[in-house]
Amino acid sequence: MPPRGVKKGSKRARQYEHIKDSLDERGVSRAEEIAARTVNKERARSGEARESSRLSREDISSGRRGGIRANRKGPRGRTKAQLYEEAKDIGVKGRSKMTKAQLQRAVSRKRG
Repeated sequence: MPPRGVKKGSKRARQYEHIKDSLDERGVSRAEEIAARTVNKERARSGEARESSRLSREDISSGRRGGIRANRKGPRGRTKAQLYEEAKDIGVKGRSKMTKAQLQRAVSRKRG
């Protein structure tokens, strides 16, 4: 059930269902809560909500925030394929045998 204030069949209702179904497939137990919070934040950002907090209006979007603030370990940033293409563009030698970390170092050295 979409959050209060969201009309059945509207874009936000479809967005809510899509997010909830996606999280359910991944086995997230709080799927409904996360979907409702995401839809409410998007409504606040676009001016659809009657009331909204300053943070909801001015913070980065929900989709982007998930990637940046996700509590995950490991490298972030460009993918190995993106780094490889950049290395190719700037002429890094031996790029095909490099790991992601080596590509990152080589690209940053070459860019200076």
